[in-house]
Amino acid sequence: MLTLNLKTPYYIVYEEKLRRNLDLITRVSREAGVKIIMAFKANALWRTFPIFREYGICSTASSVNEMLLANDELGCLAHTYCPAYTDETIEQFMAGSSHITFNSVDQFHRFQDRIECHNATTGAHRISCGLRINPMCSVIETDIYNPCCPGSRFGVTADRLTRLPEGIEGFHFHALCESTSHDLKRVLEATEEQFGRFLPRLRWLNMGGGHLMTREGYDVEHLIALLLDFKRRHPGLEVILEPGSAFCWQTGNLEATVVDVVENSGISTAIVDVSFACHMPDCLEMPYKPRISQALDEVDPSQPTYRIGGNSCLSGDWVGDWSFARPLKPGDRLTFEDMNHYTTVKTNMFNGIQHPSLVLERMDGAVVVMREFTYQDYKSRMN
Repeated sequence: MLTLNLKTPYYIVYEEKLRRNLDLITRVSREAGVKIIMAFKANALWRTFPIFREYGICSTASSVNEMLLANDELGCLAHTYCPAYTDETIEQFMAGSSHITFNSVDQFHRFQDRIECHNATTGAHRISCGLRINPMCSVIETDIYNPCCPGSRFGVTADRLTRLPEGIEGFHFHALCESTSHDLKRVLEATEEQFGRFLPRLRWLNMGGGHLMTREGYDVEHLIALLLDFKRRHPGLEVILEPGSAFCWQTGNLEATVVDVVENSGISTAIVDVSFACHMPDCLEMPYKPRISQALDEVDPSQPTYRIGGNSCLSGDWVGDWSFARPLKPGDRLTFEDMNHYTTVKTNMFNGIQHPSLVLERMDGAVVVMREFTYQDYKSRMN
């Protein structure tokens, strides 16, 4: 058992907050009569998976490594989707997947015989094949996260699908990103309009991720009603959702320390012992400015105001501005909030920057260091 007086940098996950999200997600699953599985692309912190297993959570996978993690640490076969399978990877995916969704009809036909042979093998688990569809209904403003933008490489559009390929048992769409139930309603309407004639012949529909049902203000009751209404119209379909962020929304932070303060052209920058490029890359990709617990709620030029700069050699490794009630100085602690989902999974070791430790605060307040990183972690990646 440790105290919170830990050396920075470290990510800390709070079991109590994680269980709060899991309670809500499993309630939606139960009341709406749908299956909700977790997307590893938002959270692969497998040392917390014993908590998820208590709730019977399974997962989706978009790579062999994610599928193996589902098999090993959640004890389940994965719902697999990959933009393109190869002769080598398809055999691995078949060994650890209950569902395999193909991005194109050509990909399905390429590997259809192998899956049919697998399903005919005595003792083998059965694989259900699906096809990713693209309803071209854009509800996401940031193109880098919009799979329905013109020219998208994801999924089959309605004009390209003249008939349902024999052997396809389900459809999968992914059109949301930290979206609302009302966004889902728009996408479902587009899906039914464009692909509705195929739905009575399917066994399941995977509505993908991006359902941020654990965010404050999300209309959970509308989501449940929307899903129930859809199931009434399509009673033969199993409905699957695979959110990522919702599971770990507001469940963890990144703790850092100010190591220096520099000034240039009238701009003050507080340099911290973490990096946006290495440890919070979504802040630069999205981009967005995370909340810092010690900062004022709004930028106030009359108060000490700073950019926050990462401790790497990338010139653009900074985000700003934040105001504080007092000037920052070396040794001050900063807490970057909500740094669990889409954070730990996207970190890198550019510049050899020290990777933050991984910490879990349990329900009883005990704090456990799940993993610390060393030079050997950096060196072994280059081996």
